[in-house]
Parts: sequence; C-alpha cells; structure tokens
Amino acid sequence: MNSIDLEFILVLLIFISFLLILISKTGYKKDGVILNWLTYQAKSFLPILLIVLLLRSFLAEPFRIPSGSMLPTLLIGDYILVNKFTYGIRLPVTKTKIFEISSPKRGDVVVFRYPGNEEINFIKRIIGLPGDSISYKNKTIFVNNFEHKKILTVEHDYLSEFSRPEIDIFLENNTKKIYSTLNDNMSPPNDEKFIVPEGKYFVMGDNRDHSSDSRYWGFVPEKNLVGKAFLIWLSFDSNKFSIKLDRVGDSIN
Repeated sequence: MNSIDLEFILVLLIFISFLLILISKTGYKKDGVILNWLTYQAKSFLPILLIVLLLRSFLAEPFRIPSGSMLPTLLIGDYILVNKFTYGIRLPVTKTKIFEISSPKRGDVVVFRYPGNEEINFIKRIIGLPGDSISYKNKTIFVNNFEHKKILTVEHDYLSEFSRPEIDIFLENNTKKIYSTLNDNMSPPNDEKFIVPEGKYFVMGDNRDHSSDSRYWGFVPEKNLVGKAFLIWLSFDSNKFSIKLDRVGDSIN
C-alpha cells in the first residue's frame, strides 16, 4: 500500500493557516485583498484541518488493499480502517510514541511501515512476538514449538475470487483466534526457523505462498507499527465495477 504523507501535508497546511491568521492580527495590509482572502480561507479551513489531523493521527486511518497477499481474509479492492491508538498514541509526522495503551497480540492483522522503505505501508498478520521461536515446517507454523493446527475447508463467501485447483483454503488455529489462510500446493515448502528479536515482530500474509513477509525481508520494528486493522468499510470489484455490499461493515479477524 503506497503511502502519501498526508499527515505532513496536514501539519504544513495548519502551520500556514496559523501563520496567515497571525499576520492578519498584526494589521499588515500589503496586498490586502489577497491577504484578506487567504486569511478568510485559513480561518474557514483550520478547524476542519485540525479535526482531520486528530482523527487520522490518533483514532483511525483508511487504507486500500491493492494485492492478494492477505487473501482470503482481505480481498483486492477492500477498503479498511486501521485503529491508530490500540498500540499507543504517536505524534503526527515524527511517529514518536507518547502514550502506551496495549501491545500487539499473535493473530492481529496490522498495518506497518515496510522496513525496507518506510514510505510504503504493508498489511500482514502478526505470527511471532518478541522472543518467540518461529518454525515453518511443511507449510505449518510452530510458535515456541506449538503447532498452529490447520483444517482444510472449502467455505468462503468469495471463494470464486481465488479458487484454483492448486489452491487449498484452511482454517488456522493459533489457540487465541481462528482465521482463514491459503496454500498453493504447487509451491515447494520453505522450512525455516526464526528467533524474533526484542522490540520486533514476525509477520506473514494469510496467502502463505504468495506473500512478501518476514520470511524474506526480516522483522517489523515496534516503531514501524501504524495500527490494527479492524473494519472493512468498502469493497470494490474493479472487474464488475460494483461494490460488494455484503462485505461493507465486516470486522477483520
């Protein structure tokens, strides 16, 4: 998910608005018509800019799902909301955490700034917490030697969007929650073991054989977490140019 630094733009516009209002208070009259017009606009939009900044920085932020790495949990064209305060309050732009609220849990679906390029946002599922030992054997996850049991299923409301003879859909149980995953039985298993460092997280896409994740580029630093995905607020089918109304309002498991 490509990221435009809207927070920086909002902060810049707020700063310019404050500056214009302050200049107008000094009685500076050069190019008065233009300055008056700009000041009027600044006073009109400043409350809106402040509200948008507060909502986006501290409450919730929208994102669009552009790829299939989180199939079948999230479909291409889903528009989601991310809870920005679940893991703590961070300042806009600097991303400095000023207030701790809770820590990520295994199974959370999270948006984060990709460690290889922090201008890009990724969305994956947290598999390992700091200190965990993660093994991926024959396409099965083991966390601290405990197996995430999988049950083969064929149930999904949008199975036709990713159903192919080589694709298997599973219900995976990490003892705290059950969620759907995909495996491509044409892809070879990549048995590996990882130890999650302190202050970092191990993440994977639910589309296990078609996801760029911690198996390939490493761990997600805590400071890179944007928030927890919790709601699908819109889902658009670009092929049929239609909205999947029955997905609107679905929570993200």
